[in-house]
Amino acid sequence: MDRRQAVSGLAAACLAAPFAGTASAQAAVADFYRGKQITLLVGYAPGGGYDITARLVARYIGKYIPGHPDIVVQNMPGAGSMRAANYTYVNAPKDGTTFALIARDTPLLGLLGVDPNVRFDVHKFGWVGSSSSYANDAYVLVLGPKAPAHTIAEARKPDTPPLVLGGTGAGGTDADVPKILRDTIGIRIKQVLGYTATPAIVLAVERGEVDGRTFDYSYVKTSRPQWLKSDSGFGILVQFARRTRHPDLPNVPTARELAIDAKARELIVFAETPLLTMARPYAAPPDVPPERLAALRSAFDAAHHDPDFIAESEKLGIDISPVTADAIVHALDDMAHASPTVLDYMKKLMAGAKGG
Repeated sequence: MDRRQAVSGLAAACLAAPFAGTASAQAAVADFYRGKQITLLVGYAPGGGYDITARLVARYIGKYIPGHPDIVVQNMPGAGSMRAANYTYVNAPKDGTTFALIARDTPLLGLLGVDPNVRFDVHKFGWVGSSSSYANDAYVLVLGPKAPAHTIAEARKPDTPPLVLGGTGAGGTDADVPKILRDTIGIRIKQVLGYTATPAIVLAVERGEVDGRTFDYSYVKTSRPQWLKSDSGFGILVQFARRTRHPDLPNVPTARELAIDAKARELIVFAETPLLTMARPYAAPPDVPPERLAALRSAFDAAHHDPDFIAESEKLGIDISPVTADAIVHALDDMAHASPTVLDYMKKLMAGAKGG
């Protein structure tokens, strides 16, 4: 209740002035959006964490956009959200009636320039914001009962079969983070990529088709709480995108703790940046009229401070710790200026030079 009360004043202010432009600009934006429909694309199939978050945003953002347009969610899964990112950049209307929730690693793929499927310039997207900075979450490697290893020591042994981990596709966090863990903390893995979305991988883990997968901890708590029971046979091997251990997981080490050397730790810190600044990033096409992009950004911020939005997110178990569009832009600039060693590693990794 304290959290909701703390933001109620801000939300009221945002309702009164959802777009801090001139009166004429606000009127023009309202005239444009009135009676229209905005499409919110989601780069994954229904049912996963991205989809749940996008649908929550869609229920609230419209009332903060001048003219109060309807918001319709459209799922566009494919290649770890690359399909949705490319569509948004190249094909989507550039008038402010479309924006997308894409994978947190997709901007990094664009930044590094190693994937021939990338058709966007990450610096030209109209960034709207991110629903999460992972402040109350963690990205965890969950293993099922049939996994050949359940401790870091076992997973590092050369005579232990590699952990078979499910994932979506290149650019997806579940595809890239396991490789980073392999190279920075020394665990042995094999990947099976190409699943359409999280629910399909959940079933694969439960059936023993794969040994495990990396998940948002909040998703596991909400959708598969039985996995967290001590007698379930499931276990969490490591937590990623955490500077310190999550309060719920005091006995699970962070990747930073397990880094095999200083260079590995530097790589982990860099790789965690997308999660810690853009865990749920929303992007509009390039060249959206500035006043409409500003209105989308303002409405996005206001929706995330709406007390009802926050209350609903808590019921859903979603981490809401919003990040502004400016913060995303600054994070991308910082990543572009990382050390050559780190950038070279990430380029090779994300180009598939090390394999799966």
